[in-house]
Amino acid sequence: MTTVHRLSRTDARRIAVRAQLLDAERPAGLLELVRHLSMLQLDPIAAVAPSADLVAWSRLGSSYSSAELRGALEDRTLLELRAMVRPAEDLALYRADMADWPGRGELRDWQGYRRDWVEANDACRRGILERLEASGPVTMRELPVTCAKPWGSTGWTNDRNVERLLDFMVQRGEVAVAGRQGRERLWDLASRVYPDDPVVSGEEARRIRDERRLRALGIARARGPECPVEPADVGEVGEPAVVDGVKREWRVDPSLLERPFSGRTALLSPFDRLVHDRKRTVELFDFDYQLEMFKPAVKRRWGYFALPVLHRDRLIGKVDATSDREAGVLRVDTIHEDEPFSKTAAAAVRRELKDLARWLKLDLALPG
Repeated sequence: MTTVHRLSRTDARRIAVRAQLLDAERPAGLLELVRHLSMLQLDPIAAVAPSADLVAWSRLGSSYSSAELRGALEDRTLLELRAMVRPAEDLALYRADMADWPGRGELRDWQGYRRDWVEANDACRRGILERLEASGPVTMRELPVTCAKPWGSTGWTNDRNVERLLDFMVQRGEVAVAGRQGRERLWDLASRVYPDDPVVSGEEARRIRDERRLRALGIARARGPECPVEPADVGEVGEPAVVDGVKREWRVDPSLLERPFSGRTALLSPFDRLVHDRKRTVELFDFDYQLEMFKPAVKRRWGYFALPVLHRDRLIGKVDATSDREAGVLRVDTIHEDEPFSKTAAAAVRRELKDLARWLKLDLALPG
């Protein structure tokens, strides 16, 4: 009979914090960090710093340099896959899904639409492959724009035909991001970028990905809404758990149970996986948070790119900060306290802000 672990919210929070390498014991370096977390999310918004760098700094501290991430991507120890940085060896876990694109079994309507759209633009797809074969890697601007059928959308991707086609070609395992030229991605044939490791079968690969996701999250939903790039749930891996006061089926990494906990204070990226699943963040941490950069300024409660504040095993507030490179200042407009900070917490948050400014090579400008 399977044991169901009964956890308090404090237990669950500490498991989550420890799994995300945000407790007092810091990881040894970037590669160890990414291999444990399984990925770093890339995002073009850098109001304070690029999100992937912020996630690394939150765990490694000021010894981390963004040049380490650039170097690991250049030598392909780490690879970019669908806006996620992943260990190169993990690409073998995605190749079976690429071969099965747009999905296995009976397709959903949106999957069928994508398949049909790619087929309608097959001449453009083949033209891109020929261009890359002849002279890749190149930027998107250097690729042929010959799509016969435009991509229709009510969102920002409307009529961004080559961009959408490249995205689907990545999902099909045909092309890959080979590097960066400034902020632009360089595209090449996937066969030139991805390591020639044996492909892991689809079912086995999904199980391994679920195991690694649970290892990185510590405690996660057994089931959740579909998130095609990086799910929030972990299926049947780990062991079942219930959390006091939370009506949800959880899975927990048993290796993290009943271990001593020593916390610290950290400033987090809005895309940090500790807070990325907003429902989980409310249920385990009682922490209300939204990324507000898409809201009109007058409707923001916490700020354009507010950084969640972790103190030990609690999320206690948000820091509204901006890197003003022209002025050479990390400008902190407001420190939002969900509850009044203790003297210890307030001092720790200020130390983290000073460390962040030092890491960014900026002066610190605090409110008041």
